[in-house]
Amino acid sequence: MAESTAPPGPDARAPDTGATTAFDGDRAAAARSRPGRSAPTVLEVLRKLDASPRGLTEPEAQERLARFGDNVLPALREATWPQLFVRSLRDPFTAVLLCLGLVSAAVFAWGTASVILLLVVVSCVLRATGEHRADRSTAALRDLVATTATVVRRADEDAPPTSRELPPDELVPGDVVRLGPGDLVPADVRLLRAHGLTVHQSALTGESAPVAKSASDAPHRAGDDGGPSARAEPGAGEFEQRQCCFQGSSVVSGSATAVVTATGARTRFAAAHGRSAGQREASAFDRTVHGISWILIRFMLLTPPLVLMANAALRGRGLETLPFAVAVAVGLTPEMLPVLVTTCLARGASLLARTHGVIVRRLPALHDLGAVDVLCLDKTGTLTQDRPVTHRATGPDGRDDPEVLRWAAVNAWWTLHLAELPEPDALDEALLAAADADALMAYDGVAAVGFDPVRRLATAVVRAPGRLGRHTLVVKGDVQAVLERCALTDEERRSLADRAAAQADDGLRVLAVATAERPARTRAYTPADERGLTFRGLITLRDALAPTAADALQNLTDRGVAVKILTGDHPGTAARACRDLGIPVTEDAMLDAGRIDTLTDAELSALARGTTVFARCTPDHKARITRALRTAGHTVGFLGDGVNDLPALRAADVGIAPRDAADVTREGADVVLAEKDLTALDHAVAAGRHAGGNIATYLRITLSSNLGNVIAMLSAGLLLPFLPMLPAQVLTQNLCFDAAQLAFAHDRPHPSVPRRPTELRPRDLLRFIAGFGVLNAVADLATFAVLALALHGPGTGDDEAVFHSGWFTENLLTQALVMVLLRAGRHTAGRRRPGPVTWAALALAGIGLALPPSPLGPVLGLTGLPVLYYVLLVAVLAVYAAGLLAAGSRAARRLQPARGVPQL
Repeated sequence: MAESTAPPGPDARAPDTGATTAFDGDRAAAARSRPGRSAPTVLEVLRKLDASPRGLTEPEAQERLARFGDNVLPALREATWPQLFVRSLRDPFTAVLLCLGLVSAAVFAWGTASVILLLVVVSCVLRATGEHRADRSTAALRDLVATTATVVRRADEDAPPTSRELPPDELVPGDVVRLGPGDLVPADVRLLRAHGLTVHQSALTGESAPVAKSASDAPHRAGDDGGPSARAEPGAGEFEQRQCCFQGSSVVSGSATAVVTATGARTRFAAAHGRSAGQREASAFDRTVHGISWILIRFMLLTPPLVLMANAALRGRGLETLPFAVAVAVGLTPEMLPVLVTTCLARGASLLARTHGVIVRRLPALHDLGAVDVLCLDKTGTLTQDRPVTHRATGPDGRDDPEVLRWAAVNAWWTLHLAELPEPDALDEALLAAADADALMAYDGVAAVGFDPVRRLATAVVRAPGRLGRHTLVVKGDVQAVLERCALTDEERRSLADRAAAQADDGLRVLAVATAERPARTRAYTPADERGLTFRGLITLRDALAPTAADALQNLTDRGVAVKILTGDHPGTAARACRDLGIPVTEDAMLDAGRIDTLTDAELSALARGTTVFARCTPDHKARITRALRTAGHTVGFLGDGVNDLPALRAADVGIAPRDAADVTREGADVVLAEKDLTALDHAVAAGRHAGGNIATYLRITLSSNLGNVIAMLSAGLLLPFLPMLPAQVLTQNLCFDAAQLAFAHDRPHPSVPRRPTELRPRDLLRFIAGFGVLNAVADLATFAVLALALHGPGTGDDEAVFHSGWFTENLLTQALVMVLLRAGRHTAGRRRPGPVTWAALALAGIGLALPPSPLGPVLGLTGLPVLYYVLLVAVLAVYAAGLLAAGSRAARRLQPARGVPQL
């Protein structure tokens, strides 16, 4: 390269580039922030970067990649397994367990401390392993839809520059990139050339309006060219430089060629947002689970002091009951919750990608997708195929007339060939597809007068078979333009125009067709010959429907998902597509975007519930409607593919984009579809509900069972002269139950689960836990009565061991019953093949029956039980099972009607 210099070191003093480059130090960054400094010229930037507009050579690029590293933000780097393990220790439940273990060790309860430590290690290992596997799977899936950057490079110094697509993480300072509409700006760049370029910088400055950019070296003042005004946020000044674009921006319009000035952690995006820049705000699912977790943690922290005070007051016991109090608190902990949530969502995402080509970019979004009850989408390209098809051909009297279609197709065919058009437009293509090809070949083309947007007509001159010495002019185009050139009375012309207007209002595209006979001639035909025409009829066309759209919409409706159309089209066009697809649309269910501007947010939220079609929408309208639906209490998904859909995509609970969407739209989506096919989305919703149903089932079963055990143990501890269960026995029981609970991640939910939106509602969940927890406690206390009164009177050492063994067995058996009965309910009991949960419950029951009389029993303080106990236990369990089924049925009837949602 001419006049090239060696790359300066990190301490080099060179002119400022207007962005933090890989070669700048802190002094340069600070100098840039000083007012009054003008942006460096293109030549200064290229010299500093040792770059050329012809692009880097491959050896130069490889050397710089090794020196500066991948163009990846620190926050987006994949965590290692040890990092995930350490992060698991910060989970609230794990932290509380560690504290309880330390308390046990402090009072020399080494057995209790050892079991708690085992629970912590097992939970963290399983969670770290699951998350590491999920991260690797998600990274592999992201590679399938990864964006690319168009880079100009050369094989060597003498080779010509060539453009090729590269992953953005392979970009290095000095690379020359090309940008177009919908592209993400892959790094900080300085523009070399730009044509009509505008970019969104909202991720950097908070400004929602696009900002104009230019490669000109002329000074630029804030607020010029529609850019941010002087009121921009403090620190946003460097982003106002119109010669520079920054990572985190997206191209709205225009095109540009630019040189990369900074990559990775050196970009202004990384500096402005720090390591949290790539982290998304917690989803509704995350917030709900965290809310429930902290409620349980408060109970856990209150339990040990309550147990100690109660035993001290009523039984005169002191710190010797602390290990038992700690064990009871541990029993309330759903240690496997993080493990099971990660496993459920990761399995669902992997299955979706493998079988339906649906890629979940953010695991919690899969659960949120299952909770979606409103789906917003555009009409064009989703419900329709973005191409018209012929609807009807009618004569002057309004009756079907195939001759009208034949004349329209003759016009389309010969206009295409004689006017030397590169390809037919969409309307002509629809006409040719509907016409008889053999009938078209009977005509000989003579001349054509191509379509003119001023005339709004196209004319073909043909020789009809058997009409020697005569030419036929076939005119097709705008209804009003054709009618003006026809030999009609004013009344006839007005009547035909009204009919065409009515069809247009019904969402159809309308063309008029007319002909005229002329003597054959050699002189060229001109628009002046388009007069005195004979009106032949009208052709109506409609948007071609997506083949699977109708069935997919019906499936989504059956699943309780309301579909709302947000389109920029005319209301009639949108309504026509909805009617053709079987979506009932009344006049009250349509809203023109012009009216939205007159509504307050509260009014729009109320009106949006009953509206199906929002017509003539701008991007801001779409985002506002999406937020209004969320404010109204709905979980909203938005499917979009263009840059104009990005605001609504980000405003939705779940943003969905097809694989061929604009780069910036696809990167902003939570879920990516291999094709823009609502059938795949229907499968994704079902998978989300599958995972959400398993998580909900785990929570309600685990927490209600744990709460019941804690209530029973606290009650028995106050009534008995000895502890109802030894700490080691409590923790062993808890460990067995935890292992069995992992089966919920592999469960097959009942077929009714995917038919309704699934959502976690803390109030309903806590109500469920309290009700069934009390029922579980009653069963435990009934067993206590059997043991205390029917078998042995308490007071001897043997009685204490028998009591511990009997309650240990009963607890595991009741927990196994809860796993089976509360999972399915009485309506499905006995009608399904055994699944993972059933087998896990059987294993849990087997442990409860086999452990006390086994050689391990005495180690835990357990002993064999008399036969009479098992007979009485069967009676207790039968009554308990009946109570579970009755309470479950009552809860389902009480909670289901609100929104058709499976409650917790």
